[in-house]
Amino acid sequence: MMYLYLFSMFFRIGLFSFGGGLAMLPLIFQSVQDFGFMSAEEFSDLVALSQVTPGPIAVNAATYVGFNYSGVLGAGVATLGVCLPSFVLILIVMKFMEKFKESKGLEGAFLGIRPVTVGLIGAAAIFVAETVLVDGKLFSMKLLTDPAGYINVIPCVIFAVTLVLAGKFKISPIKITILMAVVGAFLCG
Repeated sequence: MMYLYLFSMFFRIGLFSFGGGLAMLPLIFQSVQDFGFMSAEEFSDLVALSQVTPGPIAVNAATYVGFNYSGVLGAGVATLGVCLPSFVLILIVMKFMEKFKESKGLEGAFLGIRPVTVGLIGAAAIFVAETVLVDGKLFSMKLLTDPAGYINVIPCVIFAVTLVLAGKFKISPIKITILMAVVGAFLCG
């Protein structure tokens, strides 16, 4: 029964999410929170792990949650659940895509999905910032009353340096990830 629940949870996430893994993270977070699978801190670790391991973020996250919940079989069930909707939908879309290629309705649907995707990715960014960069909600009066207790200084410095290295110096994300993992291990570990 628990495997059926795990499969159906990730099947729904895979079916109703658009925009890739980052856009799926808020739905995954809400699902694991609703059923007490893991804490916000554990989920933040899951996001970091999903980013640095090979493969799609949503698949990595589903595999991690499934493994945490019920071992190797749970990982397989959750992974199948999150992947199956995309696989089936792509098969259906490919069958009809040529027929509706010039459809204004289809074009409008894709235009409507884009801002939703940006919003979901933004929600994921805020969630991660609340669990890594600050203690509590991102927009809080605690910033004014107790900034030293509110801001996590080392992660904020790592974040700022990462932005500079990626934006100004155009260093590869892989190199930045490895470098910041080493820095984090020494400074935070």
